[in-house]
Amino acid sequence: MAWLSDFWSTYNTLVYSIGVHAMLALSIQITLSCGLLSLANAAFMGIGAYVSALLTLTLGWPFPAVLAAGTLAPALLALLIGAPVLRLSGVYLAMATLAFGEVVRVIVLNLEITGGPEGLNGIPPSTEGWHIALFLALTVYGLVRLARSRVGRAFEAIKEDEVAARLMGMDVDGHKLFAFTLGALIAGLAGALNAHYTFFISPREYGFESAVDILTMAVLGGTSGLLGPILGASLLTVLPEVLRFLQDWRMAVNGAILILVVLFLPTGLWDPHRVRAWLRRKRREEKA
Repeated sequence: MAWLSDFWSTYNTLVYSIGVHAMLALSIQITLSCGLLSLANAAFMGIGAYVSALLTLTLGWPFPAVLAAGTLAPALLALLIGAPVLRLSGVYLAMATLAFGEVVRVIVLNLEITGGPEGLNGIPPSTEGWHIALFLALTVYGLVRLARSRVGRAFEAIKEDEVAARLMGMDVDGHKLFAFTLGALIAGLAGALNAHYTFFISPREYGFESAVDILTMAVLGGTSGLLGPILGASLLTVLPEVLRFLQDWRMAVNGAILILVVLFLPTGLWDPHRVRAWLRRKRREEKA
């Protein structure tokens, strides 16, 4: 088993990143499933990372406590800004949430306690592989249950036709706020876990590029189910390792991938409806 030990020592950070990025892709899939194009998830991740790291470095809080704080802080902020921001829709909502992310980044850049542009270094490496695996599994389980519940069906109805959902008596604003807050909560948890295995965080990690990366992960994999965002996150995390010679062109490559997917696979690499249709066609061909 020496090869396994060598593999883990070389690629453990990559495996950790896949798990964290999968959680981030799922966090934006929630808002997309409710018809919300929000680009605030990178900012929520940054808030979770900085809150948890600062509580660890300055107050010496234990790891479970800082995880809880890093998870709840962006969720509470999402509750506060959600009511005014979610009155917008489409590209206007995307612009507003992107502006919110830039505001958060600039604030972090100019605060002494956050280390300014230098970021925070020396964060204790408390996150282990089983932490990420456990929280990713719990996230998937919770979202599967949510999708099968009345709330999940309401999300789909709002996404398909918001006006019709209102006429049916659904609390559209409440459901949107819940999706927005839940996405922030998962992104904050991912940020807290990430901060405690990378040892170092800086404002550069939570800006516009990260917001686009998270959206690309979800769109690439497909937002019709939960497997799609996980697949997209895995591919876009591994791809830079495979294409290291294109490191300086990472954003261009991600943009090209996004354009190709939108043009040729608008529902993403994994679409449950497309898979079911293919299986039904295969069965009919076998019977014939």
